[in-house]
Amino acid sequence: MDYSIETATIETLPCDCIIIGLYQNQQLVTSGPVLSESLQNLIAKVISRGDTNGKVGETVLINIIPDGGVERVLLVGLGENKPLTPKNFRKALSAAVNNLKKPYLKSIACGLAAVAVEGCDLRWNVRQIVEVFNDAVYQFTALKSEKETESKLQKIMISVPESNLAPAQQGLTQGLAIAEGVGFTKALADLPGNVCTPTYMAEQAVDLGKNYPELHVKILEESDMKELGMGSFLSVSRGSRQPAKLIALEYHGGKKDSKPVVLVGKGLTFDAGGISLKPGLGMDEMKYDMCGGAAVMGTLLAAVKMQLPLNIVGLVPSSENMPDGDANKPGDIVTSMSGTTIEVLNTDAEGRLILCDTLTYAERYKPDVVIDLATLTGACLVALGRVPSGLLGNDDSLCNALIKAGETACDSVWRLPLWEEYQELLKSNFADLANIGGKDAGTITAACFLSHFAKNFRWAHLDIAGTAWRSGQNKGATGRPVPLLSQYLIDRAL
Repeated sequence: MDYSIETATIETLPCDCIIIGLYQNQQLVTSGPVLSESLQNLIAKVISRGDTNGKVGETVLINIIPDGGVERVLLVGLGENKPLTPKNFRKALSAAVNNLKKPYLKSIACGLAAVAVEGCDLRWNVRQIVEVFNDAVYQFTALKSEKETESKLQKIMISVPESNLAPAQQGLTQGLAIAEGVGFTKALADLPGNVCTPTYMAEQAVDLGKNYPELHVKILEESDMKELGMGSFLSVSRGSRQPAKLIALEYHGGKKDSKPVVLVGKGLTFDAGGISLKPGLGMDEMKYDMCGGAAVMGTLLAAVKMQLPLNIVGLVPSSENMPDGDANKPGDIVTSMSGTTIEVLNTDAEGRLILCDTLTYAERYKPDVVIDLATLTGACLVALGRVPSGLLGNDDSLCNALIKAGETACDSVWRLPLWEEYQELLKSNFADLANIGGKDAGTITAACFLSHFAKNFRWAHLDIAGTAWRSGQNKGATGRPVPLLSQYLIDRAL
């Protein structure tokens, strides 16, 4: 969609519909000069009929506007006349765009940028308008014979006072970048496993490098990984006919001697569980096991679009996990790049086996921090549901920065403990570590496993098993945690 910042009176903007906020006390909110008297009178008449009382997210579409140039007006409830919480602001935005994507409108003028939101400014408001609207109209059509989409929206005009033009433009730049990163992530993650193979993911990374010269892309083949001693990673790919890839993306936006932020994303393009085969019901969703890797690529794209003055490295270990005569067997012992030996008690706990070698590989970048993200454990979904991502790490300042970024981006995380007592569950009689810790505290013991390979740098782990995709009728990727990581990088760049 085409977004623009407009300072003219919202009624004069050429569009199919204007969006106006309404509090429960019947006070209207627009982002520019006040509405004309005739339009205010019409809205007052609609309110007096009891069609809306201004509750958060409640909408009323006025289709007939006599004696004016406005085609339609959408009233969006904002609740009590006080600053909204960030999540309620996003709820109002979501209600607005979901109401307007069905009547097949092509252009909208949004007057919600001036709404007061707790702890947020106009820049943030504008950014959220872009992110929420873009997310709502996304529809996967790449593999459908009919490309018809639910929404016909093409142009979104965001109305702001002329005095606030500069911060609004900054918000627009950030919003467009993050929305594009989220869209890239969702489009890649929604592809089926027979299309989105490790080779395909590597090709997408190479294409990003061609399109954006600021990105340097390197693909490590299985022969390269063998030379590096990545026995843990390669043990997972043995059961697949698809060769594994280690994708490295480097963005040099900061000073030459500035230590980079390294993002590591699990890129399992399909996870059948290996010999420890998963149940058949719902196995189709295991194509989403590469959401962490897709989100790393989407975050790098957003960073490039924002031209952040940072050095960032994205690492995506990509493989399949399939049952085969050469696949890992329960009880096998593999040797990681770090030299640590691992007893594979469950071949379905493969994500940590590819991540651990990648964390060791990350050391060569001399990182300031390393953040890994993975659809790692079903236990995280049981513990936290689909609202926050799980957060664990070995550095309080890093974890606190991610929590703060999550609150700002409305892409929340919840920190879980990484205590020594849990490490006891990973003991093996035959190797240095077991790859699972039993049925208790699955999310924590998975992070405990990874922590053994993150001792030489500040590290945080995001378990996005419950937040990277939606199940049920609205099944599909969410693009999380691209907003969280983008906000974390923005905060570092300030």
